[in-house]
Amino acid sequence: MSHAVPALAVAVLCAAGCVWYVPAIADVRAGADRPASRRTAATACLTGWGTAALVIPLLLASAPGALIAAVAGAGAAATAALLLHGRAQHGAEQREAARRWAAALGCVQRAPAGRRRPGRAGVAWALAAATVVPGAAAAVLLAGR
Repeated sequence: MSHAVPALAVAVLCAAGCVWYVPAIADVRAGADRPASRRTAATACLTGWGTAALVIPLLLASAPGALIAAVAGAGAAATAALLLHGRAQHGAEQREAARRWAAALGCVQRAPAGRRRPGRAGVAWALAAATVVPGAAAAVLLAGR
């Protein structure tokens, strides 16, 4: 198979992804008008789509499969880290908003029984899964060459 076929496939995928990255650009450009968690999630989205766009010239230049997989893996790791950081920020923002509302209404807010935040092990597993799955998919696709 020609190297142009996978490059064309990734280019079409990137063009179709505009429904995700165009609003993400607007969120990042809005600055302080958006919550920090939303800007971080938008940055994660742009990082992921930027990585996919970066793979296109590598495919067209017939770069070694290891280089393409390394770029895709690094992009997936950065995207996953930003996404998890954005989710953690969102949780903190939600807890702060709940505290403010409770103080404004004069309520005593108690944590619901049986629920607790995921520990560092849970976050580490989520980050590992979000990194390994795209890397494994890239390795399987590149092994088919």
